[in-house]
Amino acid sequence: MTNSMKQTVITNPTWWKRRSALERGLTVIAVSGGLLCIALAIGIAVVLSNGKSCDDASTASVPLKNEILPSTAEALNGQLMKKSTPTVIKAPDSDVCYTTGCVHAASKVLSNMDENIEPCDDFYGFACGKFIKTTIIPDDKVSVNTFSVISDKVQEQLRISIEEPTYKDEPKPFKLAKNLYKSCMNKSEIEKQGIEPLLKILEKLGGWPVLDGDNWNENNFDWRDTIYKFRDMGYSVDYFLDFSIGFDLKNSTKRVIDLDQASLGLSREYLSKGFDDKIVKAYYNYMIDIAEILGADKELAKQELRESLEFEMKLANISLPNEQRRNATLLYNPMTIKDLNNNYPFINWLEYFSKLLPSSITIDENELSIVNVPSYIDNLGKLIDTIPKRVQANYVMWRAAAASVSYLNEDVRKRQLAYSTAVSGRTERESRWKECVDIVSGGLSLSVGAMYVRKYFKEEAKKNAEEMVNDIRIQFNKILEKVDWMDDETRKSALDKAASMSTHIAYPDELLDDKKLEDFYNDIELTDDNYLQSVLNLTLFGTEYSFSKLRKPVNKTDWISHGRPAVVNAFYSSIENSIQFPAGILQGAFFSNDRPRYMNYGAIGFVIGHEITHGFDDQGRQFDKEGNLVDWWAPTTKEKYLDKATCIINQYGNYTVPEVGLKLNGINTQGENIADNGGIKEAYWAYRSWTDKNGPEKKLPGLDYTPRQMFWISAANTWCSTYRPEALKVRITTGFHSPGEFRILGPLSNMEEFAEDFQCPSGSRMNPVKKCAVW
Repeated sequence: MTNSMKQTVITNPTWWKRRSALERGLTVIAVSGGLLCIALAIGIAVVLSNGKSCDDASTASVPLKNEILPSTAEALNGQLMKKSTPTVIKAPDSDVCYTTGCVHAASKVLSNMDENIEPCDDFYGFACGKFIKTTIIPDDKVSVNTFSVISDKVQEQLRISIEEPTYKDEPKPFKLAKNLYKSCMNKSEIEKQGIEPLLKILEKLGGWPVLDGDNWNENNFDWRDTIYKFRDMGYSVDYFLDFSIGFDLKNSTKRVIDLDQASLGLSREYLSKGFDDKIVKAYYNYMIDIAEILGADKELAKQELRESLEFEMKLANISLPNEQRRNATLLYNPMTIKDLNNNYPFINWLEYFSKLLPSSITIDENELSIVNVPSYIDNLGKLIDTIPKRVQANYVMWRAAAASVSYLNEDVRKRQLAYSTAVSGRTERESRWKECVDIVSGGLSLSVGAMYVRKYFKEEAKKNAEEMVNDIRIQFNKILEKVDWMDDETRKSALDKAASMSTHIAYPDELLDDKKLEDFYNDIELTDDNYLQSVLNLTLFGTEYSFSKLRKPVNKTDWISHGRPAVVNAFYSSIENSIQFPAGILQGAFFSNDRPRYMNYGAIGFVIGHEITHGFDDQGRQFDKEGNLVDWWAPTTKEKYLDKATCIINQYGNYTVPEVGLKLNGINTQGENIADNGGIKEAYWAYRSWTDKNGPEKKLPGLDYTPRQMFWISAANTWCSTYRPEALKVRITTGFHSPGEFRILGPLSNMEEFAEDFQCPSGSRMNPVKKCAVW
């Protein structure tokens, strides 16, 4: 709003205004008359009886603490602005919703917010302040947020399904899931076998020099042959070079071999800092711990594993940093096998590809591959000749050992926990059943997903979500039509792309078809007496399936690719030009049919808008409506877009997280930040459009805020988060998402509509004079 707008200033608050939000809510409930009181009493009873449900887990099932995180207001803005009181539109009690769903929603909002914080000063603190003050992070977690609360609920539901007894004619996919879970839960057998399963595997792979000492023969080692063995036994093949089958970015109807820089055991951002870095030291000590418990001499391990870590650091140093990997065109470098042999002769590329691909696929020197970072392969060829074979072997066998630790006995896993504590601050492992559910749902996602939707998903949520997606897409189209910096031809292409965006909601129908599931999992066999081997069998199955796609026709609506409904997340695919909202996210704080629409549009609507906007963020905009890497932007329009994106980069890059003293990485987070800023705007106007058609909604009990104000409060509630400092540092250093606080402060401070709804004066923290907007 402008400075000329009036503010409501309360100089002598009434008894009502002196009450806390919770007291006001309870008073409203208490004074309601007649049958309304009876109905509300029933509603409250339901809420209280469900206090331990995962929908309420952020307050009810999480221990409380009397500790408050430092306010970010001063750090973000330099000095305190004059506090303002938002104008609230009063309404009679008849405009208040007293259904059980509304009471529950009000309870959640009130348990999160801190009305002592001015919304125009720090809206995140206003909406989430009490959550931050009262939520303590369990010892087995690194953070608590809306996603983790719902994920905990899904995890518990999956446990119930997986632990049900196996019946005689049960389909194989469900038996596989239950048997893998039993194998994981069979701690006595795992303890009995100890480290032997891994030692036998290392021997088959050629031996780990630090364990074998003088008995290890370097004449028997070649890193390429070792990678072939890794491939055949179910380990990753990406420890020197990343090899995968992906889409041809310039012709997404075809698949192609994709070559990239190595997958590292620790993020490049840390390894490039050297041994003085705290996280690198923890990683090095972890390497020594694992080698020692497997039988290595500690002093020998210190010496040899330092050398192998130095080699991994060199791999990191020849890798391209994430900031330089956002331009897809620079990563698109097509080369035939003949080209590779000419350019990088240190590998026989025809042999290398042939041994990694399934035997059913034949290739010749004209086979095309896409090289993401040519300089990496060039430098790898120069580097590998300078590294002794013993160092190479110590490095790659360490990577195999590290990948296996989670599936071994407790003595080994304790060493892993010590490393995790140093990196993330987590001091306990998850309960065994939680780990096992995660392993099963990750390795057999279609089986577990089918179990989940058949037992727990409410079909009406799918219909309502589809309606919201359509509403929000309409608003994004309106934004495309209105932006004044886009030329007509580029605008037409953008509208075509938005119209072509496909949607996948909840789950594919094929998950209800036992025959299709059985056909997919037909070739998997899991052993009952060797948990580690079962996991490797699963990863080998996944590798075979992925690599075998090279010659298969592309189906961008493939049910298998969209068959993971038991996850609490949402996705956009540039190649498919599609958005996906799994069943797991269509619940809890994100979505409910039993509460006002402003709560849903602010929550899941924000997420929907976010994913739609990804199609037009700094990376998504590089692909056309068919998912092909094409420059469809007029030069002048592209320049204006990049200027607007730079504003977002600078805005977020200047945010400092006071708890850890780090600034956000505006470049790496720009895609997510652009999506947040566009997404919240689309969801807001979609809700405004809905009320134009359906009329105003009732308020929630105890919350004296308009429906529009409640939209913003609901949006903020979806990102209420608390982190361990160690985990927060890792997120900022290596992640692509801003911490929850800035996913609210950033977008809302850029929104004129927010400032108007809360009557924030111009120049206040949440209504700065300079705003950034791409969409």
